[in-house]
Amino acid sequence: MDRGRRLSYAGTDRGQEAVLNGVFMRIGTEWDAYKAMPDELVGDGNSIVALGHYSGTYKATGKSLRTPFAHAWRLRDGKIIRFVQYTDTVLVQKALQA
Repeated sequence: MDRGRRLSYAGTDRGQEAVLNGVFMRIGTEWDAYKAMPDELVGDGNSIVALGHYSGTYKATGKSLRTPFAHAWRLRDGKIIRFVQYTDTVLVQKALQA
């Protein structure tokens, strides 16, 4: 599916280049003052969960966003091997819609 039709930045990106271009470059060009702020970290060294919130203003609509997230990270030998995020997609869609 074309990334432009997907909800925000949902999908699977494999490798540093894909994550850089498919997620971080888009956030940097499409949002003002975008932040992912962790409020709490829980983990055992190889599995980490971050609870926090996203905030920012979507440039195309001028709408602000503040929504909670949960990030689940899996590490091996100190490197990220898996990342899954959970967030309130309704709040994200409201910021994206004109």
